[in-house]
Amino acid sequence: MVYHKYHAYLYALALRYLKDTHLAEDTVQHVFVKLWETAKNIEIEINLKNYLYTMTKNYILNQIRNNKETISINYANAQKEIRDEDDLVDSIEENELAELLKSGIERLPSQKKEICSLKMEGNISNQEIADKMGISINTVKSHYQEAIKMLRIYFQKINIMLF
Repeated sequence: MVYHKYHAYLYALALRYLKDTHLAEDTVQHVFVKLWETAKNIEIEINLKNYLYTMTKNYILNQIRNNKETISINYANAQKEIRDEDDLVDSIEENELAELLKSGIERLPSQKKEICSLKMEGNISNQEIADKMGISINTVKSHYQEAIKMLRIYFQKINIMLF
């Protein structure tokens, strides 16, 4: 009953510091074996959860002291995995934002949509857009500014719907 109640808690504690599933499992096993071996002689003056926490913490500290190299390698690998996960999340968020922007541009009136698409995809100047579309440079600037305002409103509406 004690094992089922506290196993996950102690495992999470061990994994947080040791950064290795096998070492964390060994730690929890060691703590419960030690508890079983000394159960008759233990007088717990605080609650059992705190006692098990202290046993686990002490065992983890001993593991870190005795296996500094392995633990630091595990820690470095865990930090790399966190960075990789962060990069993946950033990439997903960028793709989602790009899709939202494309969706917003698709909703614009035809000239504004064409101007935005040319500016964003082609990365060309206002003069080149004006020449390509057969309109004045001031018209390109005006349509682009209006398109940006419309996109801001579109994103505000999406933000309200998403949250």
